[in-house]
Amino acid sequence: MSRRCQITGKGVLTGNNVSHANNKSRRRFLPNLQETSLLSDILGTPVRLRLSTNGIRTVEHNGGLDAFLLSTPNRKLTPEAMTVKRRILRVQGRKAAAAA
Repeated sequence: MSRRCQITGKGVLTGNNVSHANNKSRRRFLPNLQETSLLSDILGTPVRLRLSTNGIRTVEHNGGLDAFLLSTPNRKLTPEAMTVKRRILRVQGRKAAAAA
């Protein structure tokens, strides 16, 4: 499983450990990823995603998973987020057709 946020796309960065003697060795800066279940109101089920803590805050700030995905343009979403967005749009279309 890759170390990449499924909402923001944040991944691993690289840099140097620098000692007191100024010796440099390569190191990796890993994103703070959490396995989370976010409730989708339209789907009616929780959706499991691997998000960075910044991604979790972004989703909550925008009013939940459904509101975030529907308001974000497709070009800014990762493939995993696009899959969930398509599921939400499909179910939303079915509900609208049944109500009409």
